[in-house]
Amino acid sequence: MIILLSRIFKYGFQSFWRNGLLSTATIAMMVLTLLITVSLIIFGAGANTALTSIQEKIDISVYFQPTADEAEILLVKNSLEELDEVKSVEYISREMALEKFKKRHKDDNEIIQSLEELGENPLFASLNIKANNPDDYAGISIFLEGEEYQDVIDKVNFSQNQIVIERLSKIVGTLRNGGLILAIILAIIAFVVAFNTIRLAIYSNRESIEIMRLVGAPNSLIRGPYIMEGVIHGVISTIITMIVFVPLIYLVGPYLEILIPSFDLSFYFWVNFFGLLGIQILVSVLLGIVSSIIAMRKYLRI
Repeated sequence: MIILLSRIFKYGFQSFWRNGLLSTATIAMMVLTLLITVSLIIFGAGANTALTSIQEKIDISVYFQPTADEAEILLVKNSLEELDEVKSVEYISREMALEKFKKRHKDDNEIIQSLEELGENPLFASLNIKANNPDDYAGISIFLEGEEYQDVIDKVNFSQNQIVIERLSKIVGTLRNGGLILAIILAIIAFVVAFNTIRLAIYSNRESIEIMRLVGAPNSLIRGPYIMEGVIHGVISTIITMIVFVPLIYLVGPYLEILIPSFDLSFYFWVNFFGLLGIQILVSVLLGIVSSIIAMRKYLRI
């Protein structure tokens, strides 16, 4: 068995080496496919981090009438906290709102002076509501617009981040779909190139194959080298992809961190290194083996 495997590997490597130009083309297409595949995985992780970060900033702000007393506001707060869609509710009194406003504009003397001249607190009490899911905000808003709260609630505002996350979700979805389509196209091209590489290897070795048949060589020894050639294509493609990807991580990482401060590209890459490596090996080797098997079934009649 060991001798058979060693011969399969030997003949497979010889076939790979003899078809150098086609093997190089096959590996090049596989590398491009793997680069797109890994990029999609990392892009998805970064996009999810960005979306989660924005989701944490989304809320509904409920402003109350100046005539609403604290007991009525707390009653609304308790009603909201009983909803399954609500994650948390923060009560901000008129005094707290004024204090935060002054702190935020402490360097603007004109605003501070205008407040002092006004002589009263112009700000309303409010509730800041966070939902468990961004899709739940519409339902919470409808709940707050009910007739029972019309006398105490002045207005209900969605955060502008809601618009941002909807747009970002669409952009992420579009880019993911576009990247997936590109990866599939490259995979098909890599498959065709690998298929033709094995087909030509079978054709160029047709006399040797016929001699092996006549002397009674087992089918595994005849077929094995071509499957091994597909495996070699996959393994070399994975190695080259990782060699190319490592410097790209450190090159792109600082720029990506500006866009998504909460996502550390190099940290994510090294933490998930073996997972990404495994995916690449699986995709490339499977691509090489399948193309080899189909080529053999079509052109190697055994």
